[in-house]
Amino acid sequence: MEDWSQTLGTAPLLLIAAGAIALILLLIIVFKVHAFLTLIIVSLLTAFAAQIPVSAIASTLTGGLGGTLGSVALLVALGAMLGRLIEHSGGAKALADRFVDIFGEKRAPFALGIASLILGFPMFFDAGLVMMLPIVFAVARRVSKNNVLLFGIPTAAAFSVMHVFLPPHPGPVTATELYGANLGIVLILGLVIAFPTWYLSGYLWGKFVSTRIQLPVPALFGDIDEDQPVNPPKPGTIVALLLLPMFLIFMNTGLTTLASVGAVSADELWVQVLVLLGTSPVALLITVLVAMVVLGTRRGEKGTAIEKLLDSALGPVASVILITGAGGMFGAVLRASGIGEALADTLSDLGLPVIVAAYLIAVVIRLAQGSATVALVTAAGLAAPAVLAGDFNPLQIAAIVLATAAGSVFAGHVNDSGFWLVGRLMGMDVKTTLKTWTVQQAIESVTAFVFVLAVFGVASIA
Repeated sequence: MEDWSQTLGTAPLLLIAAGAIALILLLIIVFKVHAFLTLIIVSLLTAFAAQIPVSAIASTLTGGLGGTLGSVALLVALGAMLGRLIEHSGGAKALADRFVDIFGEKRAPFALGIASLILGFPMFFDAGLVMMLPIVFAVARRVSKNNVLLFGIPTAAAFSVMHVFLPPHPGPVTATELYGANLGIVLILGLVIAFPTWYLSGYLWGKFVSTRIQLPVPALFGDIDEDQPVNPPKPGTIVALLLLPMFLIFMNTGLTTLASVGAVSADELWVQVLVLLGTSPVALLITVLVAMVVLGTRRGEKGTAIEKLLDSALGPVASVILITGAGGMFGAVLRASGIGEALADTLSDLGLPVIVAAYLIAVVIRLAQGSATVALVTAAGLAAPAVLAGDFNPLQIAAIVLATAAGSVFAGHVNDSGFWLVGRLMGMDVKTTLKTWTVQQAIESVTAFVFVLAVFGVASIA
């Protein structure tokens, strides 16, 4: 692949990508072909159509699958185990009851979203979502068994907003470096726009769409056991378990940030050990082990019973993991085809204002190849020379960073592994996921861009 360069132009590549997406929707929605098989078939056909070297097609497909599964499989599997332990012990129901008692049924979706915004500050999108969904399902079951979108969309949107716009998440940090922006200003501006963006695109959209689409609580890791104990753990115990991975991951991101500015040495063994303990998979593993003791062994569960309980959590999420990995495979094929770079080069020559161009380039790359991080980094790399050469003040540059981030989240669909993760975890089919999550991502993108464009305008006057 190193010696190969794409010879097709932007128009043919765009037609190939559009045709591939249309074929996926046709096979899944009309012909009812399993999503996992569909994504593999279309990925293979797309690779041939895009003229990727035949000798590199297999490695491109398996690399995309493996790269996605490397993180998703661990997070979803460990999250499912943790959720199963919490549910089986009666902790999910206990916490849901206390949650509703404190906030009331009408304010429960809002409160879940706020809690997810806080948890999402240090935690990556997929890790936070997997960890929070058992509680979301329990609250949804307590309030309304057929209205999971009312609670799930605000929660997922909260983690998405924090992951896209807030340092120390990798996307905005990388864009900050490429643009030469002030990280502190980016952080403050990100915090300013995070809540209203989530409120409009997550909370209000979740309330609206849940009245149009009735979706039952899925039996993924929120299933109810008939033999649940009569002495469930205290809600405070469950909250502490949920905060444990947050603390560990925050330790990771905090030390990494300190090391980047020279406050601590990344070569120190103690720093490396704490950073390792705070990586998302390791943090969830530690939490599962603690939960096994707190919710299992100390409550009278025997080793064999706990082993069977954890094993029962893996079956329901196997499909989620594989389909999400296949979605990553399809995105990898589109990235290897060079469509993102071709579209970005075309857009960069239009002579648009820098902040608008950065946003649109990120939008097009996101739609073309799926990965929000790739869209953000690629768009920032293309727009960086214009930003560095322009006479922009620090607040304007921070606004350009977040405008690029806003473009990178636009309308995630079938070429985005996150689309499959959210849809399958919440028990949605492809059509429903497009109507709910894809639209949410579009609203989130446009809303945030409007906010940062306003900030950019004010900063220009000042």
